[in-house]
Amino acid sequence: MVVAAADKTPIGSYHLAMLADIKIAHSVFALPFALLAAVMAAWPPEESGVAAVSNDVFVGAIVLIVVAMVTARTAAMLSNRILDRAIDARNPRTTSRPLASGAASLSNYVFVLAAVSVLFVGITSGFWFLYGNPYPVILAVPVLAWICSYGLLKRFTSWCHVWLGISLAISVPAAAVAINPDAVLVEPSLWLLAGMVLCWVAGFDMIYALQDVTVDRAEGLHSMPSRLGVSGALWLSCVLHVVAVTLLTLVWWMDPRLGWVFLIGVVAVTALLVVEHATVHKWGTSRMALTFFTLNGVVSCLLGITGIVDILV
Repeated sequence: MVVAAADKTPIGSYHLAMLADIKIAHSVFALPFALLAAVMAAWPPEESGVAAVSNDVFVGAIVLIVVAMVTARTAAMLSNRILDRAIDARNPRTTSRPLASGAASLSNYVFVLAAVSVLFVGITSGFWFLYGNPYPVILAVPVLAWICSYGLLKRFTSWCHVWLGISLAISVPAAAVAINPDAVLVEPSLWLLAGMVLCWVAGFDMIYALQDVTVDRAEGLHSMPSRLGVSGALWLSCVLHVVAVTLLTLVWWMDPRLGWVFLIGVVAVTALLVVEHATVHKWGTSRMALTFFTLNGVVSCLLGITGIVDILV
């Protein structure tokens, strides 16, 4: 068996530990919105005066968008783990994470972070070389810097959850720009959708942070639960989700391509968010797998699917 010379740990175990830590499945939070935005930009409303893209361009660009989304999210997660490794080692909930426990090395994480970052920039350059669209590669480094700096924000401000919300909301205009830059200027529904993602993510990230309120206070971290208390953070999360549903309703109202299918999605998502808050109020953080991943994963997939179906059909 090949081993790492420094500590005799099997190299394969580094890769397995890192792969588990990246949690690629969490790409489900932003990817459906990026795909919906791509469809919205590819076939703008007729009254906008913006030309639709060809099917060949759309299919090729979608492949690039999906790979770029996964690599960007991987870079963001690796950066977060690297920045938080010392805090994770002191947090009972996160001590088993590979960097915190010593199951993986910092140098491996830094190397993979650099590799996926370069890969992300390379993928975004594909839009330029293949379709003559330079905007994705021009914006690649600023976007990467934004999404990779989330781990630093909670050291300085309680609005770190909003920073994360923006990080995922970027996927909407980014996908639209990658497909059809002109559409971004004439489709207000794209920006309303981005605002919805921002408020939705910031709200559920505050719920997720309830697990670490004691540790955050001990570490001097500025999460909303540590600053406002559990009750205050829950109320703010609720307000953000009300705003998210309002923006989502405006998306449906203002976009002539969205009909009853997407409206069903809006109603279902509203119900899911009510269930999420009811679950937290009743059981606290003991059912975080349900409130954080399952319900919010269904929210993103449901909106992505219903929106795409309405526009295409």
